[in-house]
Amino acid sequence: MGKLTAKEVEAKAKGKIGRFADGDGLYFVVPKSGKPHWMLRFTSNKKRKEMTLAKYTDLSLADARVTASLKMQQLRQGVDPLLEKRRTEQGTIKTVDDLFVDWQEGNIKRLKHPSIPARVYRKDISPIIGEIKLDSINARDIRRVITSINDSGRPAISNDALGYCKQLFNHGIKLDLLGANPASAFTVTDAGGIEKSKDRALSIIELKFFFEKARENRDSFSRDNYLACALLVVLGVRKGELTEALWEEFDLEEGKWRLPKERSKSGVGIVMPLSESVLEWLKELQIRACGSDHVFPSRRRSKRPCMGKDTLNRAITKLFGHEAGKKKQPPNQMGEMEHFTVHDLRRTCRSLLASQGTPGHVAERCLNHKLKGVEGIYDRYDYFDEREEELEKLSIKLSTFI
Repeated sequence: MGKLTAKEVEAKAKGKIGRFADGDGLYFVVPKSGKPHWMLRFTSNKKRKEMTLAKYTDLSLADARVTASLKMQQLRQGVDPLLEKRRTEQGTIKTVDDLFVDWQEGNIKRLKHPSIPARVYRKDISPIIGEIKLDSINARDIRRVITSINDSGRPAISNDALGYCKQLFNHGIKLDLLGANPASAFTVTDAGGIEKSKDRALSIIELKFFFEKARENRDSFSRDNYLACALLVVLGVRKGELTEALWEEFDLEEGKWRLPKERSKSGVGIVMPLSESVLEWLKELQIRACGSDHVFPSRRRSKRPCMGKDTLNRAITKLFGHEAGKKKQPPNQMGEMEHFTVHDLRRTCRSLLASQGTPGHVAERCLNHKLKGVEGIYDRYDYFDEREEELEKLSIKLSTFI
């Protein structure tokens, strides 16, 4: 088969998928997805390798041949052109942000939830050290990161951020971009401290105070956020189960929410009874949703169709006078009250059920917990009527101030 012509290449770029040889290892590739490009195939250390040279629009046929010829000349001189290309790409890693981009590519393949370190980096690490050059990053910079997060009252995030910094800069050492890890000497004691078991539950007095402050600060604590927190306390569901809920799961006439097992963290579906107060809140949310399929649609331009995963925690933390990534912090509206998270509202629901005398097995099913031991094996009864009565009692109690 002869060499390609410029007209043939132009025609093939608009044609069917395939690899078209030009000779001497050079190929014109039209992929299933993506744009047509030039590719070089060669053998190095008895292994067949391939490397992309450039997009079709960036390199003419004549220039692609010259580039391929230069790469093959490198190979004859004992230099693997693919390895040399990777070294050149690593040379573009100048700042901490650049290093994170390279590290994150490996996370996508390695981690089950790579979005978690990406979120912590973007919100709490990058604003402080992202633009610092790798040859000048030092331990004092790391201390600034963890101090900033500690000051915002999020010790667990501080520990996470320190762990991600250690992994990030170890990656820099692997790439020979750093001689030492500036985060290596720090421990959890320097960051958020050894994490205690999470047992925070708000008292009735604290709940009243929180919802009062939330109403007073509607500019920063939206009505959607307010109603979401109210539902979490009264229903005891998990944050994601509520904020990602679809209207098709609800029957407001029957007063029931059928949470499917696919969206339940426990993997068990459940029918939730809805009290009169809850139904009123949901009807308001239905109007606010403006026809969206989601109970809490995203209020910003985002790929995510519903409320963001951090929205509620960020709104609560802002009331306490801390806003991630901001130099000027908002005023503390909560005084001396101990900071709490969204998940603490679920724990609060369980505590309030216990305080009103709800039997343990009924309270556990209210939270869609699997019953333990022999009781869990043999008791298949869902306690719907009992749950309805207890949640209604709780709803009446809380509706006096929510």
